[in-house]
Amino acid sequence: MSSNYKKLGKYIQPVNIRNTDLMVETLLGVSINKVLMPSIANTVGTNMKTYKVIKRNQFAYGPVTSRNGDKISVALLEDHDEAIVSQAYTVFEVKDETELNPEYLMMWMRRPEFDRYARFKSHGSAREVFDWDEMCETELPIPSPEKQNEIVAEYNTVKNRITLNNQLIQKLEETAQELFSNYFIEDGNCELTRLGDLIEIRGGFSYHSNDLSKGNSYLLGMGCISFASRFVEEGMRLYSDVFPDKHLVYPRDIVIATRQQSENMPILGYPAMIPPELEGKNLIAASNLYRVVNNSELNNEVIYQLLRSPNYLEHIRLNTKGTTVGMITKDAVEDYYFYLPSTESINKLTSELKAIVELIFLKRRENKALSRMSDSLLSKLATIEN
Repeated sequence: MSSNYKKLGKYIQPVNIRNTDLMVETLLGVSINKVLMPSIANTVGTNMKTYKVIKRNQFAYGPVTSRNGDKISVALLEDHDEAIVSQAYTVFEVKDETELNPEYLMMWMRRPEFDRYARFKSHGSAREVFDWDEMCETELPIPSPEKQNEIVAEYNTVKNRITLNNQLIQKLEETAQELFSNYFIEDGNCELTRLGDLIEIRGGFSYHSNDLSKGNSYLLGMGCISFASRFVEEGMRLYSDVFPDKHLVYPRDIVIATRQQSENMPILGYPAMIPPELEGKNLIAASNLYRVVNNSELNNEVIYQLLRSPNYLEHIRLNTKGTTVGMITKDAVEDYYFYLPSTESINKLTSELKAIVELIFLKRRENKALSRMSDSLLSKLATIEN
């Protein structure tokens, strides 16, 4: 082990402050992406006095590792002065930030090597736990404070660029929907149209657990849809190559979530597009996604904007079936009625949307390259010298 590797326990300490006075209301949870996000847990009737207070530059991690696949749930609070987290989390802080930069430590914990180490060191029979003692035994390179700050600054430059691109993408999406709304309005030149006359909704592929991890194709399920993104995101599972061709989907195809994921993250009926960067891969839509087959002359981008429109989403809400888990039927999607503009208006809209969409694609490609750069910076931490 290099001489600049130190045991983490020398630099960190647990924090156990409870929300006894109920003064902190912001409830966060640690996501699989290692960030603290608004919690979607149902807290009705929960005693929030037992929840733990976490402050800026403090960490929260979930010791139980057997539920998270290959990742350990750990995150640094950066966007709030203080918040509360479930008592199931361990909250800790750096003792002296002049010796160890919390952001540098969080960089180390984002490395897949740290995840593998934590899983290897986890123990237990009913559930596997990476406990506090094991956390303290973790060894990592701790260079001089100046070097740590330099590394963090370089990493943040890349991450901030990604954030700016995401903000621009969000603005472009809003602009695209505004353009759509300007054309798809009820007037004398519009014709009342049934969505099912333009598209067909088809089901996905029902799979069995023993079909997974056997081939060179990828299964796209509802968990791959990001409510904040137009695209199906990463998280695809390797699938067997034994499946009907009719379930294949392709870049720029549209899929729709068939179920309500949770009350606080409603993606039921919400569309997502297969991203262009997945060109050349065998992609299969799972049974919790509907596939949109466009039988019209409308561009897929126009159909996508139609499925994002407030009127369509309200139609989905009103036609949701089920009480515990909301679901939407194919017929309910196809039976949405709207006013279709003239061919001339559609052509103008398609032309205007094209420039916006191509810029979105460009910024996504930039973010992919930047993400690879940030991953490279994390991988180099193991070789850092003073």
